[in-house]
Amino acid sequence: LVIWGGEFGRTPMSEKGDGRDHNPTGFSIWMAGGGVKGGQTIGSTDELGLYAVDDKMHVRDIHASILGLLGLNNMQLTYNHKGRPERPTINEGSFNQKLVTG
Repeated sequence: LVIWGGEFGRTPMSEKGDGRDHNPTGFSIWMAGGGVKGGQTIGSTDELGLYAVDDKMHVRDIHASILGLLGLNNMQLTYNHKGRPERPTINEGSFNQKLVTG
């Protein structure tokens, strides 16, 4: 499984000076291998490219999907944090079937 992405996208408009601001509401992640069906786009943004509008995935869904592609069930995977069992997806997150079925 190969994943390329970041924790933020970039806003589609220029800011003061050089560059663009962080955009946590609409960005891309590229995935290949690990059972991911190639040649597809999941989701879309508004006409400006600022907000995700269709097939949005929360970061917990992305994490659950990555774990699932690696053969791990996010709801069965726990680790000890300050004496309490915790899940990497904080008891949430769903595997996105579109990654493997299109």
